[in-house]
Amino acid sequence: MDKREVHKASGFLEDLKKEDGKEYNDKITENGKEYRVPYRIVKEIVFRDVRKEDMVDIEHAARLQYRLMLMDAVLRAKVEFNHGIITIVYNNPEAENRKEKVSREELIDFLAKEGVHVDAGSAQERDFDYYKEMYSYQFNPPVIRERPPYGYSQEEWKRMKPEWEAKKAEYEKKKWEKFRAYQDSYLEKHPELAAEMGVEVKQRKRSLSEKIFGRKGKDEKGFWFHGA
Repeated sequence: MDKREVHKASGFLEDLKKEDGKEYNDKITENGKEYRVPYRIVKEIVFRDVRKEDMVDIEHAARLQYRLMLMDAVLRAKVEFNHGIITIVYNNPEAENRKEKVSREELIDFLAKEGVHVDAGSAQERDFDYYKEMYSYQFNPPVIRERPPYGYSQEEWKRMKPEWEAKKAEYEKKKWEKFRAYQDSYLEKHPELAAEMGVEVKQRKRSLSEKIFGRKGKDEKGFWFHGA
């Protein structure tokens, strides 16, 4: 959706209006401001009992869904091989917008060319509100939909969640402290970099062994001395 505020129609839209002589209601009001949307009411059609032999297999069904989505007038497509269902949200010729359009018959012909023959008489079709059912659902959800981890019910996850969040917070805190310690250690070894970054590093008092042999990391092995 175009989130720019609508103050006046652009010259391009004025030219389009002169071409077809129509003025479409392509604006919605959100939080007291007016915005332009590409679609308002379009169509959703559902074909059921699609023969699996026509769809061949799951991979071919996925390719069919992809080819449907390549059509400019198709806004959403879902091909369910196991259930024998094809659902298409499309911009029909009667829709009030200037976008690319496709008819129900053209969709059926397209499916037939792909080897999938559907029963047009039993197809279920309805008006589909693009703004409410697609845009708002995907981009402005009222709540974040949360699912429990695999193997746990919603009730079990609800009881576990506070403890899990506390452990996660503690882990993040320790991870950050470890990272900051590594930063300080690195800058201590590279004072020229610290000076370049404008960071003041407090010099840690080194032990005698560190003065002689240097400081070693956790994974570094110490020196072995063999007596004569």
